[in-house]
Amino acid sequence: MPDPTVGLEVGGTKLYTVEGQMPFFWTSGFAVDADGAPRAYHPGGRAAGALDATANAGHPGNWWGIVTDGNGDPVIQGDGDPAPGFYVSTTALVDGTRPRADPNRYVDASTVPYVSLPSPAIKHFGVTKGDLAMVLNGKNGQFSSAIVADVGPATQIGEGSVALATALGLSGDASHGGTSSGIVWVVFPGSAASPAWPRALDEIASSASALLGAFGGVAPLLTSLPQFQAVFAALTF
Repeated sequence: MPDPTVGLEVGGTKLYTVEGQMPFFWTSGFAVDADGAPRAYHPGGRAAGALDATANAGHPGNWWGIVTDGNGDPVIQGDGDPAPGFYVSTTALVDGTRPRADPNRYVDASTVPYVSLPSPAIKHFGVTKGDLAMVLNGKNGQFSSAIVADVGPATQIGEGSVALATALGLSGDASHGGTSSGIVWVVFPGSAASPAWPRALDEIASSASALLGAFGGVAPLLTSLPQFQAVFAALTF
């Protein structure tokens, strides 16, 4: 594999590309994102069973992580919804055939392995909502495919869903889960399906695995950069 070059830096983390090849990749920690899960947010907060603190969805007058009505008030799920009494939590990737207030319009963080990317990376690399990724926990060797489903803070990178954290052997707790280091992320711009969502999990897995295989698998990453070598020093493949 040709030497990777830095394509972008986000919050001190270098994102690499290889000339003439599709993906970009980096190593970082893992911050857990609960957005899109029916039980992500509740008026009573985590004490009422919410996966995340309500403050992470915004505040009165400026809600960014939950659906609001015409008055700007949060929409609360009813008896026919997946989690009555909880707010309707959103993701950037949606099922456009469903109404805004339908919890099933959004990608469920508790069941779908997804990646959240900052807008600078999305713009720089031409990422489309619904593009695919492969993620590796360098501390235990566990892999998971994922789909790009949300947009995170502009100066942070390394955020994924509750389900992705669990698939990598990490705690999926949105407040205290994840890890501070050792995760390798590989994102494939231009790999979204049409429509981008919904998409079967087994099809996401097979397509992402095929893309990683076409890139040469994880082996090129192991020898491409010193920081990747350090991540994988204790692993045997």
